[in-house]
Amino acid sequence: MPDCTVVVITYNDAARLPRAVRSVLGQSLRDLEVIIADDASTDDTPRVASELARSDPRVRYLRRQVNSGGCGAPRNDGLDATTAPYVMFLDSDDELPRHACKSLLGEIERTGADFVAGQISRLHERSGRLAPYYPSLFARRRVVAGIGAEPELFLDCFSTNKLYDVRFLRENGLRFPEDIHYEDHVFAAGLYAVSRRFAVVPWVVYHWHRAPDDRSISLNIKEMDNVRHRVAAARMSDDVLRGHDAGDLVPDRQYRFLRQDLRVYLNPLPRRGRVWAKEFASVVRPYLEEIPLEVFERIEPMARVCCHLILGDRVDDLLVAARSLPDPCAAPRAAVRHEGRTYWGTTVTPGMDITRLRMAELPYTAARLRHEVTEIAGDGERIRMSVHTYDPFGVLPVGWTAFLQLGGQRVPIEPVPSGDGGYVSEITFTPTASCEPRIGFTRNHDGRTTTDRLMAPPDMEPIAVQLTRTVTAEGNAAYLRVRVPSVRSRLHRIKRRLLRRFSTPAMKLRFYKAVIRLLPPRPDLALFEADVGKGYTGSPRAVYEELRRRGLPIRVFWSVARCRANFPADARLVRRGGWRYVWLLARAGIWVDSHGFPLNYPKPPGTRYLQTWHGQGIKSVGFDAPDLRADFDRPRAEWRAAVARWDALVSPSAEFSRVFLPSNGYTGQVLRYGTPRCDALVRQESRHDVLQRLEIPPGRKILLYAPTYRDGAKNSGRSVRADLELMAEELAGEWVLILRTHPVERFRTPQHIRHFVRPAGSYPEINDLMLASHALLTDYSSVMCDYALTGKPMVFLIDDWDEYRLTERGVYHDLPAIAPGPCVTTTEEVVEALRELPAVHAAHAERYAAFRELWCADERGDAAARVVDAFFGHRAAS
Repeated sequence: MPDCTVVVITYNDAARLPRAVRSVLGQSLRDLEVIIADDASTDDTPRVASELARSDPRVRYLRRQVNSGGCGAPRNDGLDATTAPYVMFLDSDDELPRHACKSLLGEIERTGADFVAGQISRLHERSGRLAPYYPSLFARRRVVAGIGAEPELFLDCFSTNKLYDVRFLRENGLRFPEDIHYEDHVFAAGLYAVSRRFAVVPWVVYHWHRAPDDRSISLNIKEMDNVRHRVAAARMSDDVLRGHDAGDLVPDRQYRFLRQDLRVYLNPLPRRGRVWAKEFASVVRPYLEEIPLEVFERIEPMARVCCHLILGDRVDDLLVAARSLPDPCAAPRAAVRHEGRTYWGTTVTPGMDITRLRMAELPYTAARLRHEVTEIAGDGERIRMSVHTYDPFGVLPVGWTAFLQLGGQRVPIEPVPSGDGGYVSEITFTPTASCEPRIGFTRNHDGRTTTDRLMAPPDMEPIAVQLTRTVTAEGNAAYLRVRVPSVRSRLHRIKRRLLRRFSTPAMKLRFYKAVIRLLPPRPDLALFEADVGKGYTGSPRAVYEELRRRGLPIRVFWSVARCRANFPADARLVRRGGWRYVWLLARAGIWVDSHGFPLNYPKPPGTRYLQTWHGQGIKSVGFDAPDLRADFDRPRAEWRAAVARWDALVSPSAEFSRVFLPSNGYTGQVLRYGTPRCDALVRQESRHDVLQRLEIPPGRKILLYAPTYRDGAKNSGRSVRADLELMAEELAGEWVLILRTHPVERFRTPQHIRHFVRPAGSYPEINDLMLASHALLTDYSSVMCDYALTGKPMVFLIDDWDEYRLTERGVYHDLPAIAPGPCVTTTEEVVEALRELPAVHAAHAERYAAFRELWCADERGDAAARVVDAFFGHRAAS
């Protein structure tokens, strides 16, 4: 008897069947069998399946004489024929990852569960990209005591990402219905209804292939019969639950229908046309009428609006609303504000409440307008179009100027009132580059601009302009898009090939070494760099401004990787990594930076290097940090050589010197005068009006949220561990949160919390944010040491403390023992601390004082001047 049977169902899929079967035969679990259940294929599948069976004794082939019209019958055939104690199901166009069977078998034997479910991932064949399906459902490994304990798992109604105990299935009479599509939904309802113990694992156990020409049932959503089958499957699933005395779970199953199944049809609805939408609404309306109102309250606002419009047979409005489903959703044509709530349309109707989207509360630069292209045509040279602009939240001021944004090009336009509170624009333009056109409005009194995309007619045919350019409507919402193919001349291609050949890092390094051998560095030339060229900030900025204040005869160039706009207009800039950068690196007699110039570039003889570093705190650094503490010689040798280039190191405190010097192997000159970048904090000098730049309403308290990155998840957004939506719900009337993510982090702030959250990851100067804020929320970031200079409250969200200190980064200090504010593990505790902030801050006064003494004792506000005195040898003018 094999340990596991995998039933591979197939119909007219001779080309892909071998791939599916090979994915089973290649499993790391060798003791298994494959049952090919053929639903009476009429192509070459019988021959292919027979050859697979002959080639490996573990393969059996079953063939139905008459096609059943669905997937249920062949799955039941395979289930009936299995001889193993456990079974899985596989579609012939999909695959199993190599360890799927073995890992699931080990889990079901370990837990004694009725079945085990794992992550299913869509595999997009064109790109090779894997996209996990509802990854939050599989985020942690666990045993679930029945579906009632976690009803959100109704979202997982797949039959293919599970390993089942065959005896459990047979004893409970669990089979697939054979007269309906989406039979796995009904099967899953019965499975969940009778199972008292099942397991969930977080790894991928099934690759669901998505081919460009996919003809699978689940993707054949243009056919109205597909809609009918899905609605029928939903009803049958509800009846199955009731039949097993689990009627209390029916609302959770219906929530799955509203959140997942219905959205499959609503998302592309604008492109279907009115006739299709009318019939669709008539098919789904009877089932929607059976769903309790409280279930509709659980789905996101625009999906609920669409449901309400279906129930009211308002098909024209449904087509308008459905275009707002993609994220970030488009603004409505009209909205009503009443008693603090916002409603879609022109009347106050409970089912049309869209308050949760917070569109009416956004700052002006993030405000939402709706631009609909009502007419569009091209003459081969230009595009002419009429655009109706709706201002549902009344954000447009009295005085403004408008424009059409085409990439980097702005075309002035003159909207005129339309009579319904909106505007109509007649626009003529010539597309010059690939872009998504936007219409913008700039307020005359402060110069702020808000822009939004244009919605083209959903049935719009592509328009060709000047032979090579195309204007199209893209996506389910049919946003206007200009496509211009990249056309490069032969000369340009030759130039690019030469650059790729001769402008390599190795070639630049050879050039650099030749220059430093032949030419001495210039003592009056300096190269400054902050945060690896990402900004004009930190201690290098403070030192540079002190040099300028004194008028010292030093010619300074700034390395810049991006954000040139944040540098002073008269600053000399050089692109980091370019040939000119390499030349300046070789010729400059002074290097100043906060992180590290390129590691493998030796310092020229005679050049002096000032390392200001970029922070101090509890995190491990240098050879103790994750990227260097492993015993790999090359990176450690590179860093050792890089540190040896430093001639002087700015040390903010005795504690910094105690930890940083040995952990980096530094033995050179130490300038312990405080931190140049912190002089502005000590002197309370703000360079920008944060409230004005970030559009913070007067009277709001400001919380600066500055989490550090996680070494194992850079650029993932996972450092933002606070529940910002919960904080918005609890604090938005009193607080505004400035989100300052780490420069190596990527996090996209959802639109519906932009009324509360101001993204500031690219804000030019964090000191300004610290001075403007009333409190800091952080975790293990070094910002805590700088913020202590303000004397303002701090809260520490350290829900992953054990993981961070033991397996992630590592620390030198026990943060809960020394933190100058409460250490909490949930967002609810953060909210509670902020509500009692004065008392909480006072309770930590003694620890706050000790924390400042540990990290900030040398900060007197003159660090930049003292560093310049010590390193550059020029005293300040009297």
